[in-house]
Amino acid sequence: MAEKQVMVVGIDDSDYSTYALEWTLDHLITPPPNPIFNLVLVHAKPSVSSSVGFVGPGAAEVVPIVDADLKRSANKIIEQAKDLCLKKKVNDIKVEVLEGDARNVLCDAVEKHHASILVVGSHGYGSIKRAVLGSVSDYCSHHAHCTVMIVKKPKTKH
Repeated sequence: MAEKQVMVVGIDDSDYSTYALEWTLDHLITPPPNPIFNLVLVHAKPSVSSSVGFVGPGAAEVVPIVDADLKRSANKIIEQAKDLCLKKKVNDIKVEVLEGDARNVLCDAVEKHHASILVVGSHGYGSIKRAVLGSVSDYCSHHAHCTVMIVKKPKTKH
């Protein structure tokens, strides 16, 4: 029997990420007993040093508090993603929380797992915001060594 392909899905605390995961579960994940993909959910947790922008008196007291907050946030994101998978009857998932910039973390996860596809949500930034903030999906589409699917959340009509 052939080994299943791997699908990596990037997750964060945004509605865009949740929509991308939900869309993926609805459209690309086949139900047991014969799923096509091994599903790996990856969350890039910011490092404490990237979150604490200063060094000096008082930094030693702030670092453990920030680290605890980052871990708590990562656990919440992971639990919400797991709950969504369970609601969609997808039980066989692997979850990873890796520290670093999401762009690099996701591309590294693709390499590590020999993924066939990477799924990321799109925040829908315009060209100026994308240039200033950087786009994880744009970076991954150019640097990941697999197919990259960018899932856009439909805009609400006013």
